[in-house]
Parts: sequence; structure tokens; C-alpha cells
Amino acid sequence: MPTSKKHRSGPPFRARLKQIKLLLTDVDGVLTDGGLYISERGETKRFFVQDGLAQRLWQMAGLKIGWISARPSSATKCRATELKTDFVIQTKDGKVPAAERILKQTGCTWEETCFIGDDVVDLALLRKVGLACAPANSRPEAIKAARYVTKTQGGNGAFREVVEMILKAQGKWRKLVEEVAR
Repeated sequence: MPTSKKHRSGPPFRARLKQIKLLLTDVDGVLTDGGLYISERGETKRFFVQDGLAQRLWQMAGLKIGWISARPSSATKCRATELKTDFVIQTKDGKVPAAERILKQTGCTWEETCFIGDDVVDLALLRKVGLACAPANSRPEAIKAARYVTKTQGGNGAFREVVEMILKAQGKWRKLVEEVAR
């Protein structure tokens, strides 16, 4: 499927962006480039700093964010804590049950939820949410399930691209930029 079909615009897509209140994301391959650096001392991951600022802007807008990973990692926990992530669930018990717990806590619906995922373990959640997004370098199955495919790759600004797109559609972007630019 050509990527251009996945870069949606127009009234129906913009209306969907405006209703998003909760952003859920996978970690490895979305917030990171998917690479793992493992030594005798443990594991490290590379996170993209502009994605971190995007999360901060999202939360400044009064919106909630959750990280859901099927791969428990102390590096993920450390970065999530640093960014004051609202929900962090690292589980091998499935991403849909994890998301259901977050929805229950926030009172958000599936239609009000965006999820960014890049691989086959993300498919069930990509198929349930109101806005399914995938980084440009995602697996073909994730791209097929996504409503929007970013122009940028995971770990290199894909998360930031989705956040900006939603906040701009909601009319919140300009005010947030002015606030952090002071």
C-alpha cells in the first residue's frame, strides 16, 4: 500500500484528531530506534530528545500519556520516570488488557485514544483505538493497521510528529510553543 494513502487529511481525519485525549505508545521502535545495547552492566536504549519535549508539551496541554511495552526494561522505566509519564506498563500479558486498565483509570474511550505501534505485537491495540499510528519504518502489518504512518522513523521523531499533528488539530500547539519559548 502506498504511504501517501496513510498520510490523511481533510475533515473526517481532522475531526478524529480533535477528539484524542489519551496517547498510548509502544516503546521499542517508536520512542527508540529499536536498537538494544547490552553489556555485562545491563541494557541501555537511545531515546530521541525531541520526543521527550513532545511528551512534555502533550502533558502541558492537560492530556494523558501511557507507555505500554511487551519488553520489561529498567532503561524504559528510567526514561519514563524522568519524563513523568502518567502510565507505564511493561508486561508480557498483552497490550490490550494494559490499555483497558489505563482507559478505566482515565475515563477515556477507545475512540478518544491514539496508539503508536510498530510491530506485530501492537496489532490488537492498533485495531481497537480511535487513531492508530505507525512510524515510517514499522513492520508491514503495523503499517497496514495504521490510519496514519509518520514520515519520520521510530526513535527519530515519529512520536513528535504524531503529537504535533494532534495538538495542531486541537488548536493547542501555538500556545504551548509560546509557553516553552519564554
